[in-house]
Amino acid sequence: MQVLESQTGNEQHHAAHIREQNTAELQDVVSRYLPMLYRRAHRYVGDQHDAEDAVQDALLSAYRHLDQFKGTARMSTWLTTIVTNCALSQLRRRPRHLHVSLDEPVAEDQESFVSDRLADVRPSPERECINSEMHCNLVQSVMGLSPSLRKVIQLCDLDGLNTREAAQVLGLAQGTVKAQVSRARTKLKRIMQNG
Repeated sequence: MQVLESQTGNEQHHAAHIREQNTAELQDVVSRYLPMLYRRAHRYVGDQHDAEDAVQDALLSAYRHLDQFKGTARMSTWLTTIVTNCALSQLRRRPRHLHVSLDEPVAEDQESFVSDRLADVRPSPERECINSEMHCNLVQSVMGLSPSLRKVIQLCDLDGLNTREAAQVLGLAQGTVKAQVSRARTKLKRIMQNG
């Protein structure tokens, strides 16, 4: 009987220790990736307040279900999935919008239709081609940078992190990141002008 109680006590102690480790890891991931998680939610819901709500719901859910984290993936991946699911839930809870046919006549004028009043805001095929070419040139130019400068440009200019956030992700001083961003941009400009 004492052996069974001892094993149960050890299992409880082990479970508490794992929960403590997971809590610390969750706090670390949240402090490092919160802006990225917010941007992920905002990409789905398209509204600042809804994105904040989705992230808050996700963090609460992650903490409540921390015992379900098995460690088969990184904690940041697990948390990103929860944020995505919360954002999608936000979208499902939104009231359905009334759909209007594009062929429906406008009330005051029976000869014009809703489709006549809509402007095409998409870029022209020519603009899309130019943008695609510029993107390819930029990607090729970025590949010409050293790996450390490439990481800094990726985080700051492509992922939209500020210098402080990039410094946290890279484990570098903020001044070092600022210097590397400046150096990377100068090299990119030179590469693109010569290429």
